[in-house]
Order: sequence, then C-alpha cells, then structure tokens
Amino acid sequence: MPSVSDHNLADFLFSDEENLLHPPAGFLRWIKDNSWAHSLFEPKMHGAMGPRIKLERGGETKQVINLSSYNYLGLATHPEVVFAAKAALDQYGTGACGSPILSGMSDIHQRLEHELAEFLGYEACMIFNSGFAGGMGSLVGVLRKGDVAILDEKAHLCLVDGVRLAKAKLVFFKHNDPDSLDEALKNSQGKRRIVAVEGVYSMDGDTVDLPKLMPVIAHHEAPIFLDEAHSILAFGARGRGILEHYGYEGQVGLHFATFSKSFAGAGGFTCGSRDLLHYMRFYINPYGFSCALPPSVVAGVRKGLEVATRDSTLREQLWENTRYFRKHALELGLNLGESQSHVLPIIIGSDRQLLYELTHDMNEKGLFLAPIDYPSVPEDSLRFRVAITAAHRREDLDQALQILKDTVVLRIC
Repeated sequence: MPSVSDHNLADFLFSDEENLLHPPAGFLRWIKDNSWAHSLFEPKMHGAMGPRIKLERGGETKQVINLSSYNYLGLATHPEVVFAAKAALDQYGTGACGSPILSGMSDIHQRLEHELAEFLGYEACMIFNSGFAGGMGSLVGVLRKGDVAILDEKAHLCLVDGVRLAKAKLVFFKHNDPDSLDEALKNSQGKRRIVAVEGVYSMDGDTVDLPKLMPVIAHHEAPIFLDEAHSILAFGARGRGILEHYGYEGQVGLHFATFSKSFAGAGGFTCGSRDLLHYMRFYINPYGFSCALPPSVVAGVRKGLEVATRDSTLREQLWENTRYFRKHALELGLNLGESQSHVLPIIIGSDRQLLYELTHDMNEKGLFLAPIDYPSVPEDSLRFRVAITAAHRREDLDQALQILKDTVVLRIC
C-alpha cells in the first residue's frame, strides 16, 4: 500500500494556486496516491442506523457491527419515534418551507420548544436546524467585538467558529484545569465575558469537571455556556444531562444540545431566560435565515424525549453496555484514554499508516469504526472512536471485542 503518512489535511489548507477555485495540486496527488485510505471516509450506509448495518466501502457492501453511530439510546428505529415522524408527514408535509422568524415556525415547533424548556428547567428554548449552526449561532447571538470568550481547549469547532464569527477575543484554558481557567478570568476582568465548556468531550469521552471548575467560575461571577451534545439524555437520573449528574442545575445561563445524538434526529436547541432568547432570535443568522426543521424531524424528537424520560430503561441499558465494553476492552490492553462516558477512544498513537490499515482490517472482519486523524485530534494520539448504544446486544459487543483483539491488539499491544 502507498504510505498515507507523508501528509495530512493541515498541509493543504493554504494553496499556491492562482485560481482559488483550483484545489492544490499536491492535495489531488495525495488523494489519488492514497485512495485506499481516503476511500474509508463518507462510507455509504444502506438502511437505518442500528447496531448492525450494511456498509458500502470501495464498492463492496457487507454487514458490519456499527460502533460509529451517535444513536446512543437506539431511538433512530424505535417504533414510537418512527410512527410519530410518519404521522407528522401526513399532517404537515415534508418541510417547514420557511425560516422560523417569518414563516417556518409551526405549532409543533413551538410545542417542542416548550417541552425542552420545561424538561431542563428554563424559561425558554429555541431550536435550530443544525447542531453545528446552533452551537456556533448561540455564541454569535450574545458575543460582540471586544467581548471575551473563554473556552476549554478541547471545545468543539462550532464554538470556536462562533467566537471568531462574532469577532470576540478567543481565549483557551487548559482542559478541565481550574488554575488555568482562573488565570484566564483574572486576565479578562473588566470585560464582558463567557466561559464555554462541554458536557462530554467528543474525541476523548471525558466529562467537564464541574466540581473543580464551578467554584472558579462562581468566584469570578462569569456566565456559562454549556454544550451537551453528547451528554443530554445519557447522563443524569432523569436524563437531564451533565448538570443533573453533577448537581449544578440552575447554574448555567445558556444550555445547548443537539438532536443528532441521543435524540436520533437532526438540529439542536438552546435554553435560557425568556428575555435573552427573545433577543437572540433576531441576531443569529443561522436561525433567522435558515429554513426551520422539517416537522417530521420535530415530531420524532418530541416522541424521543417522551420515550427517553418516561422511564430510565434505555439509559440504564446504555450504561450497562458501556461498562461491559470498557471492562473487556481494558482487559485486552486497549488505550481508552480518560473516557468517563459511552464515547470511548481507542488511541493508536502517531502511526497514520497503521491507523488506516487497521480500519481496513476491521472492516474486512465486520466491524465499522472510523479513523480519527489529525487535525481532529493531536498527531500523537490518532484513534478510533467507539460509540456505545443501548441498542447493542451482548453478542454485538462480544464480536466487536473479538475483532479488536484480532486486529488492533494483534498489531499494537
């Protein structure tokens, strides 16, 4: 196989081509020479997202165990959720056909906003048609030039882009480090500022260390933005997320999450005070100038919220599966980093060639895991990212662990 290690995506961000519509020639050569590796991206999934799926890669379609789906509670194929979405198609048609501000906000959209606000204990909620746009837009809605946004260094790119788009000052503090956060807050005294953290950090699977960070934030009286994309419905006795898990409900001013993970839909939402969200709706372009979510998606999310919160069965199954997989993966000698959640990295190191060869090997044996490469993660901690769901059966996890033993463990442990 040709070596994929000569370059990475960061090498081609800037181009010497005179015509900006021509991609760098080096990029095209790299893609062509390493098609065996790049063919692993944008795989074609045939059918619904479940624990086992039909996956097409390189023109070959086969049944594989799926450890790469965010369908954490298995709601993507839950019969009640699917029925609710189908019923909404009959009643509302295929699309909202307008932005929420002007013509796309229907009664079903408003009901979802009210239900989410009540669920998390806020006065109001606004929903977005994209999780990325929602995270980015929520910060754009409150930050202005001269303000300071203090982000955990592992914060999602949507938050970084939101700060940059708002032309506010972007400051990072060391991951989950209260002393680093304290220094950043001291250096920003006298400025309007906000601290942004995530419930579960998506590449490492660890949680925000609220017990250490909250006293620092409270001391400086700084407002907080919390992104719960991967933790909502999964953490907390009632599924209310990382704030419920750690006992800090009611102490976050802007509470954001997505619908594309545990809700198994699309889009996202932000909760906060009624006055603030009423203001934000008019200053977030991804909200005001984008079509509202299709009503069928909204109906599915509403039913998913009901199913996930009326009892804890799915959440308990998610955590039982997570504990089982973690225990046996560690026994195999796999490096799972500092994961505390249902998101578990399998850290390979800096060998990019090995990362892609292992992906092919696992795919051939019937396991779907996507390679996570630089610049998404540091160059010395390339990895796979396991997403455990409530829908996985014990036999799915056992077979996946055996394939990992026959591929990853055989090569690196």
